[in-house]
Amino acid sequence: MQAAPIPANDAERLQALRELLILDTPPEQRFDRIAQFAREEFEVATVLISLVDENRQWFKAKTGLEASETPRSTSFCGHAILQPDILMIEDALLDPRFVDNPLVTGPPHVRFYAGAPLELQPGLRVGTLCLLDPRPRRLDRTELAILGSLRDLVLAELRGHGMDGA
Repeated sequence: MQAAPIPANDAERLQALRELLILDTPPEQRFDRIAQFAREEFEVATVLISLVDENRQWFKAKTGLEASETPRSTSFCGHAILQPDILMIEDALLDPRFVDNPLVTGPPHVRFYAGAPLELQPGLRVGTLCLLDPRPRRLDRTELAILGSLRDLVLAELRGHGMDGA
């Protein structure tokens, strides 16, 4: 398993994340609805709104998963925040970064992953809206556009949360 490299601007990225004042807050319907819609739209086992903190990824919203966080070192999202575009892993068993990852070899047995980075400011990606499934698959151009639009809704909610404290 290859842990994701730490971005050079990680301190700045973490500061932007903390300024949202959202880590470890209770579930909120506005985020839960987006995750539930995505799960139904893409017919995947799990959808997460994941925020990548210093040592963990914490889930602001989740469907299809009991855990509320996982270690950053094993996260797919730690890789996704390294790039501005959606990271799609069609089959984790065929990707050397993930083939022996405990999230692949054990529950939830991730084979497919698509993570749309949540970029608050240029270069400051604090997490993802991500899809996970135990079956290999691929998103087409239209599905990628839908995932990107849903990511934009999450970003609008995150930005609104930081401004009004709700």
